Amino acid sequence: MQTSEAIAHAPDRMRYRGLALLLAALAMIGPFSIDTYLPSFPAIEADLRVSAMHMQQTLSVYLLGFAVMTLFHGTLSDSFGRRPVVLANLLVFALACAGCALAATFEQLLVFRGIQGLSAGAGIVVGRAIIRDTLQGHAAQRLMSLVTMLFGIAPAVAPVIGGWLQSAFGWRPVFVFLALYASVLLVACGARLGESLPRGERQPFELRALARNYLTVGRSFPLFLVSSAIALNFCGFFIYIVSAPAFVYRILGLSETQFAWIFVPAVAGVTLGAFISGRVAGKLSSRKTVKLAYAIVFGAAAFNLAYCALAGPALPWSVLPVMGYALGMALAMPSLTLLALDLFPHNRGLVSSLLGFQHSLFSAILAGIVSPLLADSALELASGMAALSVAGCACWVVYLALQGRGLPRA
Repeated sequence: MQTSEAIAHAPDRMRYRGLALLLAALAMIGPFSIDTYLPSFPAIEADLRVSAMHMQQTLSVYLLGFAVMTLFHGTLSDSFGRRPVVLANLLVFALACAGCALAATFEQLLVFRGIQGLSAGAGIVVGRAIIRDTLQGHAAQRLMSLVTMLFGIAPAVAPVIGGWLQSAFGWRPVFVFLALYASVLLVACGARLGESLPRGERQPFELRALARNYLTVGRSFPLFLVSSAIALNFCGFFIYIVSAPAFVYRILGLSETQFAWIFVPAVAGVTLGAFISGRVAGKLSSRKTVKLAYAIVFGAAAFNLAYCALAGPALPWSVLPVMGYALGMALAMPSLTLLALDLFPHNRGLVSSLLGFQHSLFSAILAGIVSPLLADSALELASGMAALSVAGCACWVVYLALQGRGLPRA
């Protein structure tokens, strides 16, 4: 296993950066699956003769499939290795994208969106475990931050690509693009992604042992608090992503080629936050980093509420708070994620799965229930962002209180 000193000084620094690029590309599958087809919502509604509420179901079905399968991606990788799980899911995802492109009915589209969700989470879930397999301490936080920073490009690029494809060719080529992306990544991972989990360190694939591990890890209240903080922080940002069609078309009055107005500032915030997280690794403790992150998050949420209460939607003021919030969220995420993984060092794949499950479950509820209720009002979206950030911080505060009382970490 490589140490942080080896990574920092060895001549294979390009290999380290190549791993970061590959893991970021795997993590990008999730946002590409969600954001690329958002500009096509009106076209799909017209072509398949469904309502806007039906189109929200394509997000919810995807996210529910994503949530359910993330319970198993990490566990399977703990037993069979990281590489086989990644390659198998890339193949399934590419085939599901082709199915979406060929869907003749809304029901067919829903089925293939569900299959997309079942396979899309392997990259980010297994990728987190690969980072912790490979590196320790501050080096792991730096790589996690670098992956987050590169991954942050996807939500900005995806809707722009989707808007161009929709404007030029219609909605079906959007899913063809996703199939091609997955196919290229499948070839790249087959050639470049090594196995980071030695056979001697793998967990036996036994149902009784798996059930016991799930019970042990799943009932950990500290883990639940940290994973809830991560998921709720993200949802405060994600509410603007899943509400983007309403926010862009109805609230801001923009066109299908102008989704960059919301996604570029959001991604700039994620990228900057991840960059800062990498820079402060080893200089600030995890607790101080998270404290700083919440100060930024609350500042952005408060400005958003005040502006929406006092003025009408307008650029750039309606999108700048999303950028600030994303910065704080991305600053906290690497520290919180590594803290969660270290609660159960012998079951990091399983922990990563549970993190992904809760993250995706909360996102699915947000997309299917919360977003339709808030998406037509800038003030209601701002209120949702603020409420979710407060809930996430509350989970973190309770976790700190438990640790301060000397209760068991897990």
